[in-house]
Amino acid sequence: MNTPTLIGSLIFAFVLAVLIGVVIRSMMRGWQRRGELQLAVIGTLPAVPDTVGAPTVAATRGQYLGCTLAPKWNERVVVGDLGYRTKAVLTRYPEGIMVQRSGARPIWIPQDAVLAVRTERGIVGRAIPTLPTRPDDGVLAIRWRLPSGTEIDTGFRADDRTEHTRWLEGDNE
Repeated sequence: MNTPTLIGSLIFAFVLAVLIGVVIRSMMRGWQRRGELQLAVIGTLPAVPDTVGAPTVAATRGQYLGCTLAPKWNERVVVGDLGYRTKAVLTRYPEGIMVQRSGARPIWIPQDAVLAVRTERGIVGRAIPTLPTRPDDGVLAIRWRLPSGTEIDTGFRADDRTEHTRWLEGDNE
């Protein structure tokens, strides 16, 4: 490789690296700006209680997919750490629903705030095909009302998706 070609290649690589950096920084600023705008709508999350009763629906392992502003299943909530997907354990108690997420703070959904527990085809950019004969194959979506009055959907996909049925039956109790 001759010197002019090497210099041209290095300049191109440098410009490409700067361009990628600018794009990534713009994406991060957009995420932060969206979080600032949503903070007023979301407000503070309910506090996790010190004690709860015996579980009414046993712990279900799976993946927390994020929260969305209801009824828009693709408008992700990015306030705090609500926008990050992570492994989680979902448990229902008489007082509410606990979402214990690895690497993030737990989410407590008080029982009186729960509006619906249902399965959906998708949530927050995650679409899972379902069959009419197996509606429990999708995403478990919990619609609830925040203390600010805003309704959000919390998405969860169980490792064993047949466990979604227990959650749908538990909602009727």
